[in-house]
Amino acid sequence: MKKCLVGGLLALSLTGCQSAYYSAMEQVGFHKRDILVDRVDSAKEAQEEAQEQFKDALEQYKSVVSFDGGELESLYNRLEAEYEDSKAAAEGVTSHIAKVEDVAEALFEEWQEELEQYQNRRLKSQSERQLRDTRSRYRKLIASMKKAEKRMEPVLTALNDNVLFLKHNLNARAIGALKGELSTIRQDVDILIRDMQAAINESDKFIETLGKNQ
Repeated sequence: MKKCLVGGLLALSLTGCQSAYYSAMEQVGFHKRDILVDRVDSAKEAQEEAQEQFKDALEQYKSVVSFDGGELESLYNRLEAEYEDSKAAAEGVTSHIAKVEDVAEALFEEWQEELEQYQNRRLKSQSERQLRDTRSRYRKLIASMKKAEKRMEPVLTALNDNVLFLKHNLNARAIGALKGELSTIRQDVDILIRDMQAAINESDKFIETLGKNQ
């Protein structure tokens, strides 16, 4: 239910400043912590989708370099489509990571400011420890997300180069040239999938831990 409402109100963040958006969300019972959990979960889903998309793009690339007669242009069209879908998936991941960073920054800033409102030293000290722990886990999470995000760029660059080359050289010689690139692209995709899975796992741990502290 929370996720649906957060998603439904997302448009508000696009039309006004983020602080106004967060204030509006708090008025309906959804605080920055809730939004952070929701956005981390959405970023995780975007990464899972990107994983599958890059796998599909690699398989299509393999189909092209395994070409043995037939309609080469149709293979090119499918490879181009996979590249465009991969590019869109990468942009989606980047967008979701930026949203996670935005709400995390707002949450930690608010949390730090509110520490000064405590009169009970014991409770203040406990909240300070929770803030430090949450920040530490968040830094690990966002570093993992950023690492996986960077892995997408070389794959997209290689796919684009090969799509462009094939576009202007729809012949067997071009296929031969692309075969030489397969090993590098496969390796880059494998590393991307591995690092993205690590980020997904970190997302699950972060969400679980933050949920326990609520």
